Amino acid sequence: MADLKDLGLSEYEASAYRALLETGPATAKELSDASGVPMGRIYDVLGSIEAQHLVRSQAASRPKKYVAVEPDTALERLLEDRKRELDEKAEQYETIVGELTHQLKNPAAPDDGFWTAALGPDNSLSLLLERIDAADGHLRIITGSPSSSFDPGDVGGRVIDHLERALERGVQVSLLIDQSLNRDLPADVSDRYNTAIVGYQNFEVRVAAAVEGNVTIVDDREVCLEVLNPVDQDETFAMINLKDTGFASEVRAEFEPIWNEAERL
Repeated sequence: MADLKDLGLSEYEASAYRALLETGPATAKELSDASGVPMGRIYDVLGSIEAQHLVRSQAASRPKKYVAVEPDTALERLLEDRKRELDEKAEQYETIVGELTHQLKNPAAPDDGFWTAALGPDNSLSLLLERIDAADGHLRIITGSPSSSFDPGDVGGRVIDHLERALERGVQVSLLIDQSLNRDLPADVSDRYNTAIVGYQNFEVRVAAAVEGNVTIVDDREVCLEVLNPVDQDETFAMINLKDTGFASEVRAEFEPIWNEAERL
């Protein structure tokens, strides 16, 4: 059940405001009795909720009387205060991230032959996007028909977002896609592609027939390989990230002839 405390008020502040709605104009003593807020705390509580513009006081009266602001107005003011606090907190976090980005060093590159794997469609996609974000030289991406584990619209849009950031960093992106994928790509993904990344000079996409699998070569140092479910070849089982320059070179050697013969989109 929603409570005024959910909007930042203390228990005493919430009790005092609710009681004031019921009593109408009241003195501090009257409000203390009605709300259960101890007399030793009531003035501090009233001062706080008055500072938040939830109550108004009649200073000319002796003793001073207080009246509650209408609930709609009070709740709107509390909501605006919380939104402002969230915006300020978000700015603080962004500043901290900016500072830490310069302080923290990239991890030392692992030795050739180091590999990791992510199981399941969601984790596989997260690993792929992470490695796209790590690229600083060249991304060579081979994309066949997506597995049924992925929604082409959702996945395509997310991949484009990360590719756009890579292109902004100056990474060269060579994207080789299967003809059927090019034909069946959802309209919203095609529109996003056309508006977001097609204009970059360091981006090129080509189309070839019968492109199989999904493989990404990152900076000629590592390879991301999609592994299909051995029981259901239309379902993604895992993504393997192998950091091995020799293996990456072999995969690139297979990529280049198909790329050279493919049709520029």
